Amino acid sequence: MADLATRGAQVTAQITLTDDPKIRRHRGGRFTQDRIVVPATLTVLQTPASLGSPLRRGAAGRAIAVNTPVVVFAQGPEWSSLLPSQSLEVTARLAPATPGDLIGAVLLVRGSPRVLTSPSWIQAAAGTLRAGLRTAADVLPADQRGLLPGLVVGDVSRMDPQLTADLNEAGLSHLNAVSGANLAVVASAVLALSRLAGFPLALRAVLAALAMIAFAVVARPSPSVLRALLMGMTAAIALGTGRTKDGVAALSASILLLILFDPELARSYGFALSVFATAGILLLAPRWRAHLTGPDPEETPAHADTHDDSAAENPAPTWADAASRLRDSAPYGAVASDPAGRGAGGSGSAGRGVVGSDWVVGGAATSDSAGRGAIGSGSVLRDGVASNSAAHSAADLAAGSAAFGAFTSDSAPHSDDADTPDVVLESHEPHSAPIRSSPGRGRRRLRLPRWAAEAVAVSAAAQAAVTPVLVLMSGQLTLVAIPANLLAGPAVAPATILGFVAALVAPLWPQAAQWLVIPAGYAVGWIILVAQWAVSMPLATLPWPGGLPGLGLLMVAVAVMILVLRRRTWRTAALTMAAAALVVGLVVRPMAKPWPPPNWLMVVCDVGQGDGMVLAAGPGRGIVVDTGPDPVVMDRCLRRLDVRDVPLLLLTHPHADHVDGLPGVLRNRRVGAVIVSPQRVAPQESNRIATILARHRIPEWTPSSGSRWQLGPSEMTILAPDPAQGDAEGQGEGSLINNSSVVARVRWRAGSALLSGDIETEAQDALLRRLAPRADVLKVPHHGSRRLDPAFFASVGARAALISVGADNDYGHPAPSTIALLHRLGARVYRTDRAGDLAVIDQDGQLAVVARGP
Repeated sequence: MADLATRGAQVTAQITLTDDPKIRRHRGGRFTQDRIVVPATLTVLQTPASLGSPLRRGAAGRAIAVNTPVVVFAQGPEWSSLLPSQSLEVTARLAPATPGDLIGAVLLVRGSPRVLTSPSWIQAAAGTLRAGLRTAADVLPADQRGLLPGLVVGDVSRMDPQLTADLNEAGLSHLNAVSGANLAVVASAVLALSRLAGFPLALRAVLAALAMIAFAVVARPSPSVLRALLMGMTAAIALGTGRTKDGVAALSASILLLILFDPELARSYGFALSVFATAGILLLAPRWRAHLTGPDPEETPAHADTHDDSAAENPAPTWADAASRLRDSAPYGAVASDPAGRGAGGSGSAGRGVVGSDWVVGGAATSDSAGRGAIGSGSVLRDGVASNSAAHSAADLAAGSAAFGAFTSDSAPHSDDADTPDVVLESHEPHSAPIRSSPGRGRRRLRLPRWAAEAVAVSAAAQAAVTPVLVLMSGQLTLVAIPANLLAGPAVAPATILGFVAALVAPLWPQAAQWLVIPAGYAVGWIILVAQWAVSMPLATLPWPGGLPGLGLLMVAVAVMILVLRRRTWRTAALTMAAAALVVGLVVRPMAKPWPPPNWLMVVCDVGQGDGMVLAAGPGRGIVVDTGPDPVVMDRCLRRLDVRDVPLLLLTHPHADHVDGLPGVLRNRRVGAVIVSPQRVAPQESNRIATILARHRIPEWTPSSGSRWQLGPSEMTILAPDPAQGDAEGQGEGSLINNSSVVARVRWRAGSALLSGDIETEAQDALLRRLAPRADVLKVPHHGSRRLDPAFFASVGARAALISVGADNDYGHPAPSTIALLHRLGARVYRTDRAGDLAVIDQDGQLAVVARGP
């Protein structure tokens, strides 16, 4: 197999799909269609007779039975409807796998697949449920329509890229795919309903196990779902047999079994995040919660040297206590069933028997020990993207934990199995660590309510546990993850329950499914609002060295922090310095260096290797000139400028680095009209853009040279191309498209700017001979390419030259010769790869350039 892949052999293969096909959207460039990526098992391989097969002597041209995992790359809409377990026959070229991947080869499929078998009945049923929820969600706004199926059943096919980026940056990326929290919600709901039905304890455990298995099939087994499933099965067995289990032991057994079953999980960041977060809940959260709810020294008797807060916080329960717990901690229909408050809504020990939550603990409202027996935790690695935060805790804690106590609640004294212990899974940590108090000091310590301490402790413990993995993976620290998860948490359980019920109902009663997803849409809408708020906060993420150096630096920082926090004087000084740094970062810096700067006229967005500019057109309005290659980056630039309305959008030419960010401009904004080049030298790309604009009912204009618009302080005039001068010229197709760029001059009272697109030598010379435009500011054409006309640059006479370019790009932009020429001409050069966004402002009647910083 490896030899055939190295030789790029053409083969006919039979494959069995092992997951849903994932669609990678067309982003311009060489690929003209959406691409499909799907893992599969290669079962039959046939090479042409002309190739000598190394697999078996004399086997060339004959079918060979194999059993090898592969990754399939394909194109075509017929792939999107295929389901796991289907067998296909394809014609493909073999390519070597990436070193380290546990697959035999990559299959580059040509043409359409031939379907050999239908999906298994269970996969067909799962596909029907997923499709039903997707269809029911059509009544929701676009953002909610994409997030709800992702949160409930792991269907991210309609996720908005901008929303995905917001969730990642806010530490909420576990919510755009299924995780252990969702499994916990479903299992706990089944336990609560089965208890109401009066089923015996063993049957309840069986039903919970079946529900978890069925949910894992529908949602597809991501790393955290697999881990949560095994821990949940352990809890179900313990529940059914009346035995207690250790949470750390259950986690350890789950890790061992999963890695034996799928060794590739050992190098999965998603699996590592899931495991570390769960371990953090089991080992750290109980002590941290106990510290946050510890006693006030003034309230401790003078003769007491220690105080065990577990006794104080867990007095002998009464029926009134149970009723109170049911009211306070079961907002989503969880049931409290015994005098001790051990029901689904009122676990006396938060975290005991938690089934599969990503940092979710049961009975959060009346918990006494965070994280004991946490069965679910962790971030999800889906579609090759690992969660950048482990702060699932708040989401799972507040959203679903009231129901998660079901795994511990089935031991009610009046049940048939009254002798079943309450704790199904328990960590090694003591019930609540004794807190030493020094009598007579006369100072009070802030104590949090138990539910608040639970939320903070579990979130912080899980975040602390996964931070080393995040540093290795992404080289950044997410500072807003814990507050974002605390705010988003209450929406997770209702969205999961309503969404999953809608999926079950959709095949039988589509209208009822739509009614159910409407309130679920409000829940995911709240999550979206929290994510947008979090990413807008200053210092949302803190850059940090990645890899092993970053990990070493983190260990040193943690060691220093522990030493500092152990001494009261040092701790006070450190907290004071940290508070001062927050004030500087959140208040002083935005006031001293606001963005956008006052009186801004034009901003060149730092979009990487591409162009994206905004011209001021009044409050909340802006003329956009090109959109860069990434819709997420372009949308964020517009959000920083508070541009909510785009009366005019100019796309200079249809290259991906200038137009692929178009969806980011269209996101939640009105676009009045779009100007495109009259020279259609790239018909395929031009037609794609026209299709997008038609779908949004946006008019497309091709104005002639001399057309002019006055919007706010900006007056924009089109200078080129002039159709009367004939077609564009250039060296090759790329140059032809560049030279068809729309060139515009913008005037303000303080000066002018020339926006030159990507015109190269031929178009520069033609524009010089026809108009010889002058301007105070030049947007340097084609990212500072060396294909330039020095006479054109000299004729413009710009005092400032702005270059939009990506750091460490493969094109050598900007060319050193271009930078040298601009310096010789007396222009000051500004580059987005070094200075970030660049703003042209009106400063006392003259133009000035302000850099935002990288």
